[in-house]
Amino acid sequence: MPAERAPALRTRLLVAVLGPLLAAAILIGVVGATLIADVVRRTNDRVLGGALGAIAETVQVERNEVTLDLPAAAFGMLENTERDNVYYRVAVGNDLLTGYADLPAPDPATLAVDVPRYRFARYRDQQIRIAEVRRSLPRIDQPVIVQIAETLDNRGALTRRLMLALLIGECVLVGAAALLLRPALGWSLRPLARLRGAVEARDERARPDFSPLDTGPLPSELRPLSGAFDRLLAQLDTATVGVRRFTADASHQMRTPLSVLKVQVALARRGSDAQRIEALDEIADAIVRLERLVTQLLALARAEEAGVSAPLEAVNLREVAAAVITRHVTQAIEAGIDLTLEGDAQVVPMVPGHRTLIFEILANLIDNAIRYNRPGGTVTVTIAVEPSGTSVTIADDGPGIAAAHRDTAFDRFVRFGDINGPEGSGLGLAIVRSAAARLDATVGFGDAGVGTTVILRFPQPLTSPDDTA
Repeated sequence: MPAERAPALRTRLLVAVLGPLLAAAILIGVVGATLIADVVRRTNDRVLGGALGAIAETVQVERNEVTLDLPAAAFGMLENTERDNVYYRVAVGNDLLTGYADLPAPDPATLAVDVPRYRFARYRDQQIRIAEVRRSLPRIDQPVIVQIAETLDNRGALTRRLMLALLIGECVLVGAAALLLRPALGWSLRPLARLRGAVEARDERARPDFSPLDTGPLPSELRPLSGAFDRLLAQLDTATVGVRRFTADASHQMRTPLSVLKVQVALARRGSDAQRIEALDEIADAIVRLERLVTQLLALARAEEAGVSAPLEAVNLREVAAAVITRHVTQAIEAGIDLTLEGDAQVVPMVPGHRTLIFEILANLIDNAIRYNRPGGTVTVTIAVEPSGTSVTIADDGPGIAAAHRDTAFDRFVRFGDINGPEGSGLGLAIVRSAAARLDATVGFGDAGVGTTVILRFPQPLTSPDDTA
């Protein structure tokens, strides 16, 4: 199934920038259109009001009659390129004095004296704008209503020109932003290209290079990505080193038992029946040693496995120790070793860890204590819960390890004692140290007059009463 293709980062950034820019342009267009309509209305109303005032000022009372002298300038102010039609009406009460009788008349009661009012109306199938005012003259009982109106062609044309100018300006702005954003994004993404180049440059090298990337200065947004990649490289380097070391250790340690197998197989083919039986015994012993070696190498590899461990869980240390002792009872009986478990039975020693790793640690320590003990000796496993932590002590009364050799006892393939002593690979204590490190536990030798004492300490005691423990 082909992987889904995500949009390019440059395209996503363009959309992320141009999207809000277009939304802002639309918002500005709506607000601009509203402002343009208001400005055009106010500007033309001011001119229309000036013409209304010029006409209203000529209304006088002579000989108890209302007279009017229409000034030409009043109509000249309303001339424009669109040749709008101009209408006027002057009335005293309901009596027309001059003008268009059918021009929509207002209710005089709704007009304030000498305060112009503006309104839209429909006249002769055209939309018009009317300015009107009410005047009160001496010795005239009826109010004088003065009206002047014009069609809206000029207002519409001016509004369209301003709107077109606004639209062109917004289109130019958005278009210029779109054209300039692409090279700007290219410049902004150049550090990302440099980071990609540093990663791709590793492909050209014959040997894998897990050293930190040489990317030069990076923006703050890319530094966490580069740091995370460097940490991934470090983990890969650790894993690769572990694989190489495991391979080297395995090839080095397996050479001897394989050589023994090869020699004994050759003897079995050419020798007598007695020699064949002896050779088969040697082959069986070599297979056992080889199986133990492979098992310990795999256990060490698991103990030193790099990466993030699973969250620690509460483990019953007594329960695990009892399971390990049960597994080694037969070995202890065959070696004549007295194997015992001691500790306060009223306390359940819970420790943070992983059951498998704790089992592996105790299995190796108890195996060593039995394997390298004296005939008829004892191995004591003691669990102690203290305020500072929980510990398990494995003590034997065998020949022990000299104090001068204890610093290197936990290294790989380190063995002490007689070459004719018990078979071993020198990996047991190395497995214990690696597994303990993964559990944030410590392991070391205790002071004992006879034999060897190894103490495994867990820093956080998690105890609970259990009468049935």
